[in-house]
Amino acid sequence: MVGVVAVATVLGAGSAFGASAQNTPAGGPIYVHVTPGNGHQPIVITGAIGDYGTTFNVDKNGKPNDNGNFAKVTLKKGTFEVNLTVLNARQGKTQPHFNKTTCSGTFGPTTAPVTLFNGTGLYAGISGKANITLAFGFVAPLYTSGAHKGQCNTSDNVQPLAQWSTAGGPGIVHFS
Repeated sequence: MVGVVAVATVLGAGSAFGASAQNTPAGGPIYVHVTPGNGHQPIVITGAIGDYGTTFNVDKNGKPNDNGNFAKVTLKKGTFEVNLTVLNARQGKTQPHFNKTTCSGTFGPTTAPVTLFNGTGLYAGISGKANITLAFGFVAPLYTSGAHKGQCNTSDNVQPLAQWSTAGGPGIVHFS
């Protein structure tokens, strides 16, 4: 029913409250905030560097792929890639906790390190890791007819009545 797509995550540079110099960031501790899902998702990075933009999953060759183990992060002052292989593997083994009485469920939280690399613009030379935690909750609809009428409908082709997901966590970045 509900497919959890691992997210793209990570960092950037700039200032949320004013202009900043256009030189290589010093690096250091950061915190990643991402809304997971398919397609282009919003991302905000705070801490030693700050920026915002979008992210989307790609394959190892950088081609868009909702099920890819990598992510392309496009921020206001540059881009970089993220290796999500470990996070996706752990998330793939996560079993949902489902309550049949309320037709609600949770995936996660799942935490794993992701690696940052291949930066452009202000993020040229980026390296580092972030420990990203994924969490996903949903409420399933009921069958409205047939033999299962009144039971939770958790079929793969059914959209949940409501869902919420989050991904984020701390990390450290460096620039060469």
